[in-house]
Amino acid sequence: MLPRTLGDLRSSEFGNESYRTRTIKDEMRQNLIRKLQRKDPIFSGIIGYEETVVPQVINAILSRHNMILLGLRGQAKSRILRELTTFLDEAMPVISGCEINDNPFNPICRRCRDLIQESGDRTPIDYLDRNQRYVEKLATPDVTIADIIGDIDPIKAAKGGHALGSELSVHYGLLPRANRGIFSINELPDLAGKIQVGLFNIMQEGDVQIKGYPVRLPLDVVIVFSANPEDYTARGKIVTPLKDRIGSEIKTHYPATIDHGVAITEQEAWIRRNSTRNIFVPDFVKQIVEAIAFKARSDQRIDKRSGVSQRLPISCLENVISNAERRAIVTGEDHIVPRVADVYSALPAITGKIELEYEGELKGADTIARDLIRQAVQMIFRHYYPSTDFKQVIDWFEMGGHLKISDSDPATTLLGTLEKVQGLLDRTEVLGVQPDSPLGLRAAAGEMILEGLYSVDKISRSEERGFIASDRKGSSQELYRDYTMDRNRYKKPLN
Repeated sequence: MLPRTLGDLRSSEFGNESYRTRTIKDEMRQNLIRKLQRKDPIFSGIIGYEETVVPQVINAILSRHNMILLGLRGQAKSRILRELTTFLDEAMPVISGCEINDNPFNPICRRCRDLIQESGDRTPIDYLDRNQRYVEKLATPDVTIADIIGDIDPIKAAKGGHALGSELSVHYGLLPRANRGIFSINELPDLAGKIQVGLFNIMQEGDVQIKGYPVRLPLDVVIVFSANPEDYTARGKIVTPLKDRIGSEIKTHYPATIDHGVAITEQEAWIRRNSTRNIFVPDFVKQIVEAIAFKARSDQRIDKRSGVSQRLPISCLENVISNAERRAIVTGEDHIVPRVADVYSALPAITGKIELEYEGELKGADTIARDLIRQAVQMIFRHYYPSTDFKQVIDWFEMGGHLKISDSDPATTLLGTLEKVQGLLDRTEVLGVQPDSPLGLRAAAGEMILEGLYSVDKISRSEERGFIASDRKGSSQELYRDYTMDRNRYKKPLN
């Protein structure tokens, strides 16, 4: 049972000298050291930063630094800042009713000092859990010093009979309310310069002026920031005195490997949905979706300063699964198995997440997105088939073979069509498909090989998009693909 009065608190574990004088930065440091000694995970759900960002965050906490995370959009900056609460105690005693979470043993606000003088050991105590000690503010140009620091409240002064210059007349802003906790500001460069000046004055001196009245606020707070480096020139900048007072500047990055990207996307995407059908997403489909983002980040037609967020493959994979789910519902299939065709149907999840350069604007977002998908398919196809001989498949097309398939074909229909191509389905084992694998997976693997051969210019393909009448109930948007062989262009066998 936690102590509920100041007297009981003095005689509890919270009343020892080390706890009374411990700051929030000391608290985080001690709890981090315990985690390191026990070899506990430092952050949950943060993938790909184990050797880069996480060690720098650990060093900043051990150094008792305020910190800033610099990185392009979609690099888990906000998530890391919110996870800092795991380094706080599970419960922290505060004086009941205090707006700024005063330390019962060392109150800094006038109201709490008066209360202790009046009630003594009978002063009531409440507790905050670690999540209540995190305050976050998104920086926008309209944020005022009153939002961050506070303002004089005339109504509060009138009701209490206080002078306007009294501390009891102050309505505290977000920063004082984060006392004995973590105060986070996202997109720091968007904050007006005068507000940034107010922040570094608090960080350095602990005092401010509110409407001309000096108020001493020796706050005990960890201040953390996030920023996009490109914002320095696009919308604003970080004022030099504030930047000088931030102890550690930590740069984030996008996933370094496809495997890291796939793991993040699997973790964040809505894959395990409440469907009555079994959902199975082939590994090669996940890798293609992730490769789209990798290709986009290196494409000269896409603005690198804006970045390509990790939200692109997350949203794309969700759309891919949804298109496969729609097909399964319409055709009555028991399994939902996405194919490469479903990736093309997920264009709306791609086009809105890329900022195009002038050359890209000329071609259009849809054209760029389709080209990115083709590049991604080629990348994954070459990974699985670096030197496989597909001469038998290519010969089938050269001898006049022709396939026309739709993204709404059920697995049985698609598989029956693919079986016409000699040697095609024999090559699917490399993709993890066995003869006894589900029909949907075998069909998806066969289609993947066709798309791969098309991506490396061994066969040709035409696309026709449009709304068409369907012999099934309702109508759907279908992608018809014609696989053929252009004898004038494709003469070389696949290496």
